[in-house]
Amino acid sequence: MGIVRLSGKGLDGLVQSWLGRTLHPREATYLPFPDAHGAPIDQGLALFFPAPHSFTGENVLEIQAHGGPVVLQLLLARCLAVAQQGDSVNEPCLPHLRLARPGEFTERAFLNGKIDLAQAEAIADLIEASTEAAARSATASLSGAFSKEIHTLRDALIRLRMLVEATLDFPEEEIDFLQKADAQGQLDRLQAALRSVQHKATQGALLREGMKVVIAGQPNAGKSSLLNALAGAELAIVTPIAGTTRDKVEQTIQIEGVPVHVVDTAGLRESDDAVEKIGIERAWQAIEGADAVVFLHDLTRTATPAYQAADAHIASLLLKKLSKAVVVLHIWNKADAVAPDAPALAAGEGIRLSAKTGAGLDTLRSALLQAAGWQAQAGGIFMARERHVQALVSVDKHLSEAATHLALRAQSLDLLAEELRLAQNALNEITGEFSSDDLLGVIFSSFCIGK
Repeated sequence: MGIVRLSGKGLDGLVQSWLGRTLHPREATYLPFPDAHGAPIDQGLALFFPAPHSFTGENVLEIQAHGGPVVLQLLLARCLAVAQQGDSVNEPCLPHLRLARPGEFTERAFLNGKIDLAQAEAIADLIEASTEAAARSATASLSGAFSKEIHTLRDALIRLRMLVEATLDFPEEEIDFLQKADAQGQLDRLQAALRSVQHKATQGALLREGMKVVIAGQPNAGKSSLLNALAGAELAIVTPIAGTTRDKVEQTIQIEGVPVHVVDTAGLRESDDAVEKIGIERAWQAIEGADAVVFLHDLTRTATPAYQAADAHIASLLLKKLSKAVVVLHIWNKADAVAPDAPALAAGEGIRLSAKTGAGLDTLRSALLQAAGWQAQAGGIFMARERHVQALVSVDKHLSEAATHLALRAQSLDLLAEELRLAQNALNEITGEFSSDDLLGVIFSSFCIGK
């Protein structure tokens, strides 16, 4: 099924001109959709939603046809043609009807107060969700779970602002308004609630964005085999020949609902081969952009001095090139090819596994989730974006400054009031109650046509 949706004023006239009848509000009507000569383009359902009881808050007409690009294009063209029709007596019924911009229906819903900005973004996140957990979290945000948490924080912040500003307005009063109203306790509780929302938002952002994991190591350590094992498919070519992988091979998998973007790279070594050198350069570029690096070691070669020296060299380069925030996991592959009584790895030395048999893969998956900061929960996670996380960081910063000024009481009450105001502005940016036009343009332009 495909849908052609129209929103705005004057749709009654278009319905009458095209379909030759009046539609009852919110009642599906089965009928043919005629072309310019009266022949049916298709038959389907027409629904009319009068303002303000519609998705956009405006009059909305939905034409539900059997689908297919050609049929939908014909229906769309017919709508535009009917809107421009007129005769010697009647003017065109909708002369300004035009194609919608990407995201314009959702944008109008936001501008007309049907949804807030966080809910609008959740629509796009729901469409783009790559895992079931991400889809469920986006649905929670769309239903208003995230917005409700933000509004609760905002209301508590407003109450504290009113208290502080009342104190500023009546400095001659002998009663210490702040102490009597437990301003410190209110601020402490507000900061505690903020930390809870920050945690959920960070988890939600991880569900949306996922994490980028790069598999690195010397040639023939089993990097491509590990990618294939994690993905459950033969994505990368595996041979005994060193240097088989010449370019990046990427695949997105999911671990407990978290998208993990795994990148297999060329083996890291000195090479005179021009093509392999390009592959190694791209490998380092991928490593430097990773959220976590799986440094793969070959258990069958650990006793070889040359191999040990090469591994040590790679480790030193990783230490230089990566920030401290990037987790490096040391993974020892080919456990199936060493003696069963081989000494176990000491604590902190890494994970032993076999990409060939799959032994140890679950331990690696758990380690990747831990590196990402994921904490499995039964529910309560809502979808969030990086801008939401950064806005909450800004709120946290302003509340911390506010706590400092509150400790000084009368000497810094004006600065305390200003920090609380800035914290509220940062919260309002999330739901769109305080947003620049540039921000709205960026958000809605990323939507697909018809949303």
